[in-house]
Amino acid sequence: QVQLMESGGDSVQAGGSLTLSCAASIFRGCMGWLRQAPGKQREGVVGIDSDGTTDFADSVKGRFTISKDSANNTLYLHMNNLKPEDTGKYFCAARDGKRFCSIFSDYNYWGQGTQVIVSS
Repeated sequence: QVQLMESGGDSVQAGGSLTLSCAASIFRGCMGWLRQAPGKQREGVVGIDSDGTTDFADSVKGRFTISKDSANNTLYLHMNNLKPEDTGKYFCAARDGKRFCSIFSDYNYWGQGTQVIVSS
């Protein structure tokens, strides 16, 4: 069983930055961040496999980056130039296998999420 706990969500103005953290009991082959805006389906933001290969959603490319602290089993999502459409609940997720790790991966393990609100 993998436990994931997100933190770092906040309310910011458009153009601002936030860094989300995901403390994992253990890293798995594929880790990711997904988000869900009110009234919308959950969407993948980024997937990263155990080799460090990443797959970002087009909507966040150039603005979001991801990093891992393997010593502390913590995954970070660095979000810059935030837009109101980035508003939503952000979830950290994990899957055992690293193959085809992407924003479309089906994840086995989920955190509870952290809220991000971007105001214009």
